[in-house]
Order: sequence, then structure tokens, then C-alpha cells
Amino acid sequence: QVQLVESGGGLVQPGGSLRLSCAFSGSIFSDYIMGWYRQAPGKQREWVATITSLDITEYVGSVKGRFAISRDNAKNTVYLQMNNLKPEDTAVYYCNAQRRTEAYWGQGTQVTVSS
Repeated sequence: QVQLVESGGGLVQPGGSLRLSCAFSGSIFSDYIMGWYRQAPGKQREWVATITSLDITEYVGSVKGRFAISRDNAKNTVYLQMNNLKPEDTAVYYCNAQRRTEAYWGQGTQVTVSS
């Protein structure tokens, strides 16, 4: 069974940076498309970024140029580097792993952007 454990969230001032990590276990990491999603209070969960096993990346428009997703297949870990954070980036961030019809989620990590 795939398990995903996020870390790296916290409180940061506007304009600051954070790096989220997601540790993957329980299957072959390189088989999975990895992604980050977020859910702000009172809003639906939204897709943020995706990276394939060939390091092809995609981003939602609101984070392009500020966030960078990457993966280390040797460490079974996916990262989300978040720069120039804005208050509207405040949310619980979730790691996601997908392979064909399978989909797994982490427990989430809180990111709060506030002065």
C-alpha cells in the first residue's frame, strides 16, 4: 500500500519561500505521476502542479514562475519549492500519487502566508 508523508509547511511572510517534501513508500516510485494539490478554508481542493517520471512538469496558472515541482527517484521523494509566496497561497497542501486507476493522498501540511 502506497503511503505519502508531507513535511515542510509552516508560517511565512508574504514574499517568503518554503519547500515542501513528500516521502513515498510502498511501491515503485518511478511508476507514479506525482502531484501537489491544495485546499484553502471554505474552498474546493485544487490542483497545483504535476511531475511525471520523465520530469515533465505542469502548473496551475496562479503559481507559474513562483513554484517548482521536482522529484528524486533515488530518495522516493517529491518536492514543491514555493517562492514569492502570497497570502492567497495559504492552504493545506496535499501530495498525490497516480498510476493508471490508482490514486493516493498524503495527510496534508499547512502553509500559512501572513505578516
